[in-house]
Amino acid sequence: MKCIRFGQEKEYIKDFIGLPKTLYAKETNMENPKETERLLREEHPLSKYFTLHKFLIYEGKKAVGRFALTTYPEDDTAYIGFFECINDNRTAEFLFREAGRYAKALGYHSLTGPVDASFWIKYRLKSNLFDKKPYTGEPYNKDYYLKLFLDNGFWVSHHYTSNDYNRVEAAEPLYDDRYSAFVEKGYEILSPDIRDFDKVMGELYGLITELYSDFPVYKAVSYEDFAAVFSDYRYILNMSMVKMAYYEGKAVGFFVSVPDYGNRVYHLGKVGNLLKVFAVKKRPGRYVMLYMGVHKDHRGLGKALVGSIMEELRTSGLPSIGALARDGKITQKYGEEHIEQRYEYVLLKKDLDE
Repeated sequence: MKCIRFGQEKEYIKDFIGLPKTLYAKETNMENPKETERLLREEHPLSKYFTLHKFLIYEGKKAVGRFALTTYPEDDTAYIGFFECINDNRTAEFLFREAGRYAKALGYHSLTGPVDASFWIKYRLKSNLFDKKPYTGEPYNKDYYLKLFLDNGFWVSHHYTSNDYNRVEAAEPLYDDRYSAFVEKGYEILSPDIRDFDKVMGELYGLITELYSDFPVYKAVSYEDFAAVFSDYRYILNMSMVKMAYYEGKAVGFFVSVPDYGNRVYHLGKVGNLLKVFAVKKRPGRYVMLYMGVHKDHRGLGKALVGSIMEELRTSGLPSIGALARDGKITQKYGEEHIEQRYEYVLLKKDLDE
């Protein structure tokens, strides 16, 4: 068994991108191969913010594992991501030993992961409900990965949940009083027009960079790079399920939901997937509530935003998923009476000095 660190070699980039195809069924492969290739080639809008150290594990001529270490000059931890591995303890032990050895040689004292290069791309490890097909935005992985991490010295540093909500009944109020109360106070809660997408992106950037700055693994990026990463959202959003809250003309809260496209939006190189995305956008089966935030000076507005989204769900009769809330955040408890099950995710850490 050998560990290969590579740069721009075409054969290694091909093997790196190809490994998930050998591990996952077609409908559960959540990797966007084009984005991964841009990251490997250092051509991604965010590549300027970090250094990506790329590795493949081979058994003979066959790739059986992969990982990347992402390093930021101001951190004392390296981030391990793009982790994929066959279900073999010996291979996993070798992979993690090599990752730790290399990170220590670079002067880092711990590993945190999984983090695929950046907070803005993908992080966290799924730990339950593997019988369900992955939803859009879900950090999906093999069901044995958590055990591999834990068996190799990692411990859970943060825990997250996604709430699977059933349909809201037509006559059932949900935070209607909170919504009305904020409207009476002079707040405006609305779904923006798609023609205002660029304006709304600027408002979201301002709010997210302030409200998410204390999140684990968060790193600030410029507005231009933020806009480049999220520009394709203009084509997959149904604006009725995007809500912006304004007070005295200033954006103070947001709620962003997308139709659940499964993994189709990550594989648009296939014409069939592109047609299915258009079909799902026109007639979604459910929505994924991805991002929400309220400025700290406007406490209580969150429930009003939830009320406006639930009204849309009540009208459409569709179920939804409230995605990836960290333990201790109030968003985990919104609409508790409608939660059917909870998906769980973790972020892990390993001390290298022990």
